[in-house]
Amino acid sequence: MLKFVGGVLIISAATLYGFLQAAHYVRRPKQIRLLISALGRMETEITYALTPLPEAFASLGKQVAEPLSSLFRLTSERLSANDGTSTREIWHRSVKEVWARTSMKQAEQEVVLQLGSVLGVTDRSDQIKHLRLAISQLQAEETESREEQRRYEKMWKSLGVLIGALIVILMY
Repeated sequence: MLKFVGGVLIISAATLYGFLQAAHYVRRPKQIRLLISALGRMETEITYALTPLPEAFASLGKQVAEPLSSLFRLTSERLSANDGTSTREIWHRSVKEVWARTSMKQAEQEVVLQLGSVLGVTDRSDQIKHLRLAISQLQAEETESREEQRRYEKMWKSLGVLIGALIVILMY
């Protein structure tokens, strides 16, 4: 009886691990889409509302879901503190701090970090151009992430169950 319970626990744990890995592939395209949407809103804030960056980031922090809302809120708070640090440095620190909580990869992080190099430094039209460039690059990454999701989500779910069954078979 104890062996049976142990086997069920092993299979359950391996299955759960497989489903957690699959969930990572499901969250990535959603988070990229959310980031694209947020950058589109930022473009609107800069173009039409002429909103200063700290206020635009605070507004985005309220409009988007976690974990990206933390990125925008943290950046807004740091910009409002105005301790003499450049906008680029504040953005980079905020991105590095929040990125581990997302399901996005290094490629998306590089796009976001490049965008931070021009925010608050160049004129409005140049910032708009860079926002649009970042959005188009993120759209390409979203397409790739959807392909990865299609390819790997089912595999991880099956792999979790199969590895659990293999461990149980090898143990007995």
